[in-house]
Amino acid sequence: MATKTKNRPPRKGPIQRPKQRPTPSRRWWPYLAVAAGIIALVAVPVVATLNQGGSTASASAGLPNTPDYHSLLVNPADPQQLVLGTHGGLYVSSDGGRHWRFDALAGNDAMNLARPGGDTIWLAGHNVFKKSSDGGTTWSDVRPSGLPGLDIHGFAVDPRDPARLYAAVAGRGLFRSIDGGTSFTLVSKDVGGGVMALAVTADGLLAGDMEQGLLMSADSGMTWRVVLRAQVMGLAVNPSDADRILAAGPGVLLSADGGGKWKLALPISQGAGPVAWSPSDPKIAYAVGFNRTLYRTVDGGITWPPVS
Repeated sequence: MATKTKNRPPRKGPIQRPKQRPTPSRRWWPYLAVAAGIIALVAVPVVATLNQGGSTASASAGLPNTPDYHSLLVNPADPQQLVLGTHGGLYVSSDGGRHWRFDALAGNDAMNLARPGGDTIWLAGHNVFKKSSDGGTTWSDVRPSGLPGLDIHGFAVDPRDPARLYAAVAGRGLFRSIDGGTSFTLVSKDVGGGVMALAVTADGLLAGDMEQGLLMSADSGMTWRVVLRAQVMGLAVNPSDADRILAAGPGVLLSADGGGKWKLALPISQGAGPVAWSPSDPKIAYAVGFNRTLYRTVDGGITWPPVS
């Protein structure tokens, strides 16, 4: 089923900046309310014992009983090992999302997780900006110059140049670093203030703007055009095929041409947020639905059965 836009060509050139700090449109509030209700009413989960990173810890079946699923990472060497960023810290799974345990950074709003390669992981969110150089074992605060604040709702790293970072600061705009996060400069005031998802593509940037839809830039973020009229809260570029991109919002959408055309691969009435490919097996990806369900594809994003 193809996702259709309105019968007018995408706008080109500068995009109008939102006049106030963006919030999800009204049609999303029922989705968020349903998700919160499901989480609040969930029964006491089954507890299992997992071994991850050489330590044994208790883990609960199913997605964590916590609000606001924000971000997702798949271990670069093992598609069964996942990290989920939430409003209250990081959770991990070592069995492909069947069981989860709390891991680290309690109280930190992990809206964005990025692992450009090796043991480096970035975490950015609401008044938090951190970096790990040992695969998430330890974290240090990042306090760069040039950012007007640390309310970072969208964040991405260029996989071809890990020193190039993009940060969408709520209500302020899009900023770029070319020195590995030491300093940032303003790229655009027209786009960035309402962005909830960012991704670096083979041809430029994609940005999920809650007010304007999915936007694309071919000049490092200076000018933008609308490619999809949908509220996108998660983006992921396939590690072996940069033209194969996932977007999460009204479900899971798939593009096979670098973001120009999209089809709805998995409709989810409550909506979806975090989505991530497996670096070691690029046919595998995961998506987190706001119906408190984790979905998994093993065929490059064509089918999405729930993880059970």
